[in-house]
Amino acid sequence: MNQHSPIIYLNKNKSTANERVFFNKKELGQVLNLYGKMVSAGLWRDYSLEEGIKTISFNAYKRTSDQPAYKIIKSPHLANKQGAYAVIGQGGVTLKRGHELDTMLKYFNKQLIKAID
Repeated sequence: MNQHSPIIYLNKNKSTANERVFFNKKELGQVLNLYGKMVSAGLWRDYSLEEGIKTISFNAYKRTSDQPAYKIIKSPHLANKQGAYAVIGQGGVTLKRGHELDTMLKYFNKQLIKAID
């Protein structure tokens, strides 16, 4: 093998290190703050983080063994088009999409108000 041989990636579905996406500290704090409120209201029980191709997803579960009730997705490659953030419901339905995470998280305020009443 010489110095000019190309690198061949066998698994093209995995993102490379420079394409990896994650929530920054402020974003993760906002999402975990919402998670804490939803848990105290009895609406969510568990969560997971899922890394996709050029995306990161915070998945919230009503019951541990279920499919996620909601996914909060960050997709920076869509920032100039539809917005980098999305709230996805069960069945993959897009419930809200936008450019600012705090605006996206306000979608859950109506659920919290109902839980308090």
